[in-house]
Amino acid sequence: MIVSLVLACLVALGFTAAGVPKVLALAPMRNLATEAGFSGGACRAIGMLEVAGAAVGPVVPVVGVLAASGLFLLMVAAVITHRRKGDGLRDMTPALACVILVACYLGVLIAT
Repeated sequence: MIVSLVLACLVALGFTAAGVPKVLALAPMRNLATEAGFSGGACRAIGMLEVAGAAVGPVVPVVGVLAASGLFLLMVAAVITHRRKGDGLRDMTPALACVILVACYLGVLIAT
């Protein structure tokens, strides 16, 4: 139970911190989205998905598995996008860390 709560908090904080700047279309996020070939609207949509997954998952346990699954797929897509851009490990590290974090959270949710 404690592990699940800690992981839920980490997921919520991490994805809120990652999603809010995208939703607000802050310049660094717009620039990164443009480099990756995404429009400003797509960047905002990704941010909204991150914030929604972070907010809903820990609050509504029944939906938690679905939210975590969506975040996992979103981060796998982020890693693929980084690879296609030719980014190195340093640029991919946040996305890889999120994949691992969400996978652990999802594993704990499914196990309980």
